[in-house]
Amino acid sequence: MKLTTVLAGSLAATLAAESSGAGPAPEIDLLWAVKIPMRDGVRLNATVFKPKAQQDRLPVIFTLTPYNGDTYYPRARYFAQNGYVYALVDVRGRGNSEGEFLPFENEGRDGHDVVEWLAGQPWCNGKVAMWGGSYAGYDQWATLQNFPPHLATIVPAAAAAMGVDFPAQNNVRTPYLMQWATYTSGVTPQPNLFGDAAFWISKFRELYLSQRPFRDFDRMVGNPSSWFQRVLQHPQVDGLWKSLRPSAADYARISIPVLTITGHYDDDQYGAMHYYRRHMEHGTAEAKQRHFLVVGPWDHAGTRTPNRDVGGLTFGPASLLDLNALHKAWYDWTMKGGPKPEFLRDRIAYYVVPSDEWKYAGVLAEVAKETRTLYLGSDGSAADVFHSGSLSPVKPGTSSPDRYTYDPRDTRPAALETEEIKSYLTDQRYVLSTFGNGVVYTSEPFAEPAELTGYVRFSAWIALDVPDTDFRVSLYEVLADGTSVLLAEDVKRARHRTSLETETLVPSGAVLRYDFDQFPFFSRRVAQGSRLRLFLRCPNSIYLEKNYNGGGVVAEETAKDARTAHVAVHHDAKYPSALTLPIVN
Repeated sequence: MKLTTVLAGSLAATLAAESSGAGPAPEIDLLWAVKIPMRDGVRLNATVFKPKAQQDRLPVIFTLTPYNGDTYYPRARYFAQNGYVYALVDVRGRGNSEGEFLPFENEGRDGHDVVEWLAGQPWCNGKVAMWGGSYAGYDQWATLQNFPPHLATIVPAAAAAMGVDFPAQNNVRTPYLMQWATYTSGVTPQPNLFGDAAFWISKFRELYLSQRPFRDFDRMVGNPSSWFQRVLQHPQVDGLWKSLRPSAADYARISIPVLTITGHYDDDQYGAMHYYRRHMEHGTAEAKQRHFLVVGPWDHAGTRTPNRDVGGLTFGPASLLDLNALHKAWYDWTMKGGPKPEFLRDRIAYYVVPSDEWKYAGVLAEVAKETRTLYLGSDGSAADVFHSGSLSPVKPGTSSPDRYTYDPRDTRPAALETEEIKSYLTDQRYVLSTFGNGVVYTSEPFAEPAELTGYVRFSAWIALDVPDTDFRVSLYEVLADGTSVLLAEDVKRARHRTSLETETLVPSGAVLRYDFDQFPFFSRRVAQGSRLRLFLRCPNSIYLEKNYNGGGVVAEETAKDARTAHVAVHHDAKYPSALTLPIVN
């Protein structure tokens, strides 16, 4: 498991993003400690970068960040050298800005006020845009949700969406929340502490091995956090999380051009694609034509500065898209009347792994030309990769369910998680060491290559003898030489099997359908001779809030509440558990 960096903004990657070009770089001017007044009297701090001796009014780009504006300095310098004014703005209560930092809850209103203040400055021509990813991607949607009149465009990258992928995914939380909360505690960033993988893994292990309640983790870290406790008071998608993202009516009002950027392996892809898909669902026909989507072979940091090496994979040179240049071309088009960026040949651009090519489509539904369904089956054993069940296009007949056991008190899996797993896309330790917790199904070898692009879906008919548990399903390509590549994963809490807004505990012994429909978008050309491997289990990991299966408040449960889950996975004519694949060719 990788040590997640969901909202950190990739400090190292950002600092590496210097402007390029032959000859001396154009000079810039600086306005230090610019104070921007908010409607309630709080003043946000900005550092403003301008082209040297600016004569004409220009469009202004700004980043609204909790990580201190200086971490985005190379971006600001790049755009100031290329014909724009750029403002680095610290969010309320962080850096040199006044007020109290309450993560995510003031940014929309404050973003509106920043836009309108910038638009009125003598060096601005009245057009204001935004730049940034992760938290700064969230800020763009939150600002747009407040519809400032002078906001000309947004380019949200890896944008977190509240209640979608942060502070939980499908209502399953991670101890990473306190890693991030500590990074943003006080007024200045804590990059060294945040990036100390050994420290955080030791704390995750301490929580896991002690089997104390998840609610105690802030105190275990040594940083009691009112925000962390506030998050735990909202364990499902409720009015708070919904208020922090656009409504259907908001999407219908959007009129400005939008460029969404995310990656196959971006932890916040769920959020980025949530915004995109909701806009495609509720937006006007005209506005949807001006919303473009780029999905590269990138992790979270790579959505700002691409890297060819991700999680044990190495991509081709086409993966190194110059995102600074794409942003500039986009701003030139939307704010200066320039040509549409050449790279955006259609509204959706996606990269195919490992083909090293970019492909295009007009709408998501047009990407996959067909679907292929593979049904689960077994001869009574699907316990591991050496005695796996099958993934077959043949519909099942009569068969017995496969069974496995999840004991929340079993801490043996911690032995797999003593250090950061950097090759997390190719590592096979979890599927090779199930500890009796999980079932594995494998397809026949592909007779010819096939491009899988889009969203996979998995429907499983499962019976439990406990009122609640969590599930994780992972899909891999296993190449002919035995190496493995993780394609996509999804998690689901049983009590939220039908809704993330309400909970219904599981009747003991009932065979119920669980639809895993929140896999990330990916694109991979599966090789001839490769097989697909599906691994279903109850997650038992230091990286996730542990569900002790008791049916109570998960964040308050301990080993004393633990109940062992006996899980039966059905796959017969009455209960046809199946995997659905998006096929391009």
